[in-house]
Amino acid sequence: MERRNLTVISEFVLLGLSSSAEQQQFLSVLFLCTYLVTISGNFFIILAIGCEPHLHSPMYFFLTNLAFVDICYSSTTVPQMVVNTLRDTKTISFSGCLTQLFFFISFVNMDSLLLCVMAYDRYVAICHPLHYTSIMNPHLCIQLVAGIWVLTCLYALPHTILMAHLSFCASNIIHHFFCDLNPLLQLSCSDVSFNMLAIYTVGALLALTPFVCILISYLLIFSTVLKVTSTQGKQRAFSTCGSHLLVVVLFYGTAIAAYFSPSSSHTPVRNALSSVMYNVVTPMMNPFIYSLRNRDMKRALMKIICKGTDFYQQ
Repeated sequence: MERRNLTVISEFVLLGLSSSAEQQQFLSVLFLCTYLVTISGNFFIILAIGCEPHLHSPMYFFLTNLAFVDICYSSTTVPQMVVNTLRDTKTISFSGCLTQLFFFISFVNMDSLLLCVMAYDRYVAICHPLHYTSIMNPHLCIQLVAGIWVLTCLYALPHTILMAHLSFCASNIIHHFFCDLNPLLQLSCSDVSFNMLAIYTVGALLALTPFVCILISYLLIFSTVLKVTSTQGKQRAFSTCGSHLLVVVLFYGTAIAAYFSPSSSHTPVRNALSSVMYNVVTPMMNPFIYSLRNRDMKRALMKIICKGTDFYQQ
């Protein structure tokens, strides 16, 4: 493969979500507010779980990791867009673009696999409650999270290396607000068939396998809950699982539409809208859906807020 792309193009231009300067500024402010909500919401989740000993269980251990990944996930793309708008510059270096691509691929897949592990945890808790402690032991939980970090980084690395070896000799304008796979591949004047093969094989396996496992887990959960005689217990379980599935469908639906739909349908507007949903909206929703609907988390958060208020008054 040619390596002249390293000298031909040294930076890319990120056009953002709109060609209008006024709309771009409005969207940047909106994204900044969303980003601050995401950071604060997920930070309070980590703080609440860390300060409450009775929340030191596998479910909340995975939730802590999901909150941390969501912070990193949003921080990979949103601050860059806001800074570019405030500084009236839209450029990002070639190395910076590849770095952003690597971390984005890593964190988006971490989010996916953590959702899968959390669904499995709920399946064991509801369908096999007597064996929950022995199955979801601390050793297994740590192994699962460590394996997710290693697997996603190993998956992101080949994509980044393959992208680095492509030639970008026609244009350096990216019709997106961050360095994503499809917009970059559309700019390349090299043969990208191997890159697309990696997306549709390994990428599909890594993305669709957790999605299928989540659906199977919740189908088994629903079948078990239907056998419960308590109406209140059924309503609570269906309400919680329904909210979780809403996030899963939103996350996977937009991701699949962005990466696994026919290439002819990959318009800049469609790519941007899909990316906003699973890159900005979903990380912001997770704290509300996974925590604020949970009584134990509500109590833990209220304790932290009350302690902070008392400290401030003193």
